Amino acid sequence: MDERVAEAAESQAPPARRGTNRWRHRTAALLAALPVLAGPLLLPAGTAAAAPQASPASGTHAPAVTTATAGHAAGTATPATASAPQAPQGSGSRSARVSVNEVTPAVPDADDTLTVSGTVTNTSSATLSGLEVVPRIGPSLGSRSAIEQASRRQGYLSGADGTEVPGRHGARLSGLASGITRSFTLKIPVSDLHLGSDGVYQLGVSLTGQTRSRPYEQILGIGRTFLPWQEKAGSPTTRVAYLWPLISTPHVTARTESDEQQTPVFRDDKLAEELAPGGRLQQMLELGKDLDVTWVIDPDLLASVDMMAGRYRVHKPGGDPDDTVAGKGQEDAKRWLDELQKAVRGKEVVALPFADPDLASLAHRGQKVPGALSSLGQATRLAKDTVETVLHVKPSTDFAWPYEGAVDSSLVDVATSAGAHNVIARSDSVRDAGLSYSPTAARPIGSGNTALVADERLSTAFEGDLSRAGAASRAVQQFTAQSLALASQVPSRTRSVVVAPQRMPSVSQAQAMAEGVEALSDSGWAAPGSLADAAKAKPDRGAQRRMPAPSSYPSTLRKSELPTAAFEQVRKTKDGLEDFKEILSDPERVMPPFSTAIDREVSNAWRGRASAGKSYRNAVEDYLLELRGAVKLIKKSGITLSGREATIPVTVQNNLAQGVDGLVLELRSSRVGLDVGDAKRVKVDGEHTQSLKFDTTAKNNGRAYVYAQLYTEDGERYGKVMKFQVNVTSITSTVLLVIAIGVLLIVLAGIRMYTQRKRSGPAPDPDAPLKDPGDGGDGGGDASDGAGDGDAPGGSSGDAADGPSGDAADGPSGDAPGARSDGPAHASSGASTGDSADGGGDSDAPDGDADGDGNDTVRENDNPPATGEKVDR
Repeated sequence: MDERVAEAAESQAPPARRGTNRWRHRTAALLAALPVLAGPLLLPAGTAAAAPQASPASGTHAPAVTTATAGHAAGTATPATASAPQAPQGSGSRSARVSVNEVTPAVPDADDTLTVSGTVTNTSSATLSGLEVVPRIGPSLGSRSAIEQASRRQGYLSGADGTEVPGRHGARLSGLASGITRSFTLKIPVSDLHLGSDGVYQLGVSLTGQTRSRPYEQILGIGRTFLPWQEKAGSPTTRVAYLWPLISTPHVTARTESDEQQTPVFRDDKLAEELAPGGRLQQMLELGKDLDVTWVIDPDLLASVDMMAGRYRVHKPGGDPDDTVAGKGQEDAKRWLDELQKAVRGKEVVALPFADPDLASLAHRGQKVPGALSSLGQATRLAKDTVETVLHVKPSTDFAWPYEGAVDSSLVDVATSAGAHNVIARSDSVRDAGLSYSPTAARPIGSGNTALVADERLSTAFEGDLSRAGAASRAVQQFTAQSLALASQVPSRTRSVVVAPQRMPSVSQAQAMAEGVEALSDSGWAAPGSLADAAKAKPDRGAQRRMPAPSSYPSTLRKSELPTAAFEQVRKTKDGLEDFKEILSDPERVMPPFSTAIDREVSNAWRGRASAGKSYRNAVEDYLLELRGAVKLIKKSGITLSGREATIPVTVQNNLAQGVDGLVLELRSSRVGLDVGDAKRVKVDGEHTQSLKFDTTAKNNGRAYVYAQLYTEDGERYGKVMKFQVNVTSITSTVLLVIAIGVLLIVLAGIRMYTQRKRSGPAPDPDAPLKDPGDGGDGGGDASDGAGDGDAPGGSSGDAADGPSGDAADGPSGDAPGARSDGPAHASSGASTGDSADGGGDSDAPDGDADGDGNDTVRENDNPPATGEKVDR
């Protein structure tokens, strides 16, 4: 049956055209199988059928050679080998895709029963009929390269894909139309596999059937996995330190609320999704807590989750920088931290520098910028304090882990400058071309430092999309197979191996990693080890100890490094923060949020996310400028100074929540003739203003510009300069004379008015009754003036007092002309401004108002005086 199946798989000719061609195809099939048949005869006893075709040293990529050529000392490929990968998809042995989704147990014992499950999908345009899935056991794969080559091979290859497992272990399937998928499950006793010596075997599942154009039994597709086999477990001589990373992208911004608690602001709420049940970080914790692994933690993640456990705000998408909403991940954050504290208790914990800085970018781009490396040591110290505070365990900060494990001599110098003595590299970066096996990870590199070279094949086993059906299972089987092949290289030598997987595994990758670590722990060829023990292990004599030159750093990774402009921007932000700190009354409210944000700006998390990294750096810089701009000079309009000496007021405004002390305000004139005074110290309480007055002296008239600038105490400019115009005018002697004359005239006028009022006498009684015009006596009216002779008839001395009858007042008898009446009426009318108080004197008051002050009162008599009547004018 196998011969006919092989013939059908290799031949594309339809049955009706067979004849001599049939023998040709048979001959081609036999020629293709000759190397496989001849291999066991040519190899010495005890040698695996599939011998290594290239150097199996870890991290060395051998040429792509299929296992069909195993046993060829020359390692050349047969025509069948060359043509198999070139067969078109959807025809021949690629008419269907067979996926082996799960193999349990991953590492079987002799008395176990394998359960193999998977799916079959018709990838051709024809309908497949008469289908049966059959398990196949292939030859032992004696090298790590052979395992890798078998995992890449597509389509069926006679000999290399082994033979059907004896017994009836297959399963029948109904016909498959194009694009249709069906599942299958096979159960195979391990004893029926007839496995030989310890090693890695290829386990395949083939689909046999026929099509309308080719109505005979043939192989339509095949799926492969690997079966590590060790019949008798011995004492493991390989120690594996597996790194279990808890790392995330930066989520916290430099912005905080102005409340007493300084509520943090997050860029988004994606961290809450990772911590929620089923999230990536929750799965990493749940899967890792029962594994014997080394926890590698970014302290920034711990600090972020710790902040999230309290009150926090989240930037609103599309809103202004200060437009935030309340975060809702508090409960998940609290639960995650509690579980992590329990999980790491008594375990090995390695703390990376805070925010996991990109060491390669620092070495290749950052060293060109002054001060770029200064914060690396501080980030290491902050990492230790953060882990001890949050997790209550003492971490190791003696390990540096460059991106993807790619290293060179300049990168090692930067990594060790911050205090780390161990650099975790990878074997595809530090190659051991002179060894035929994978050596111990530790390599002394001078100055008391050690490079820990992680195994590349084991470290990358769980990369890629493992959410597809069967991908995770194949990754687990390949991981265990590679570990067994590594352990089998030199079983007499004890070795310490480091596995450094991807930094931020997805959920499916984390699940596959956990399965692989569990399978390795249950195997008899490897045992868990610690990273600290791996660093102290005795290095292999022939292992590479010289770090590659900077020019050998992978170009693909160099393209994703942070640009030099990023480090220039970081330096600018640092300088601005230092100046800002010096003027604050409480700098501790500002420094921690900004310092940690600056650390996040150079994180490995921005690899492959250049635009996101630039956006984060811009946000930090803009917020610092916003805070610095809250302390500013209030803009002034042009002013005029009259005189040689004057005062210029300048106002400083502080819109911060805390006071400012440490700034100096200085004025500078654009003209030599204007002296604007000395600089003044600025001290302003939070949300207040302060007005500072500068005494100025001008030597001449004219216009000038004055520039106001704030400075820090060490002379650095703070904020923008404020410019305003000053117009200086002087006062001449002529102007002073005119002003003096004007003042003198005003004084003289006041004196004259005072003198006139003094001469006028007392003011009249406002309650006195007005005099009524009378008929006259002899005078024909009232005598209003007292200037006449007292003996004159009808005359009166001083003012004439009217009697009750309205006539001129006579004595009681009325017989004595000119006599003065002393009745009550006299008393009420006797005070008249300008009149003589004496009855016998002459009066100087003009004829007119009774009071003599010009007020409008009733006239005494409108008729002209009679003839002979004496009237004083």
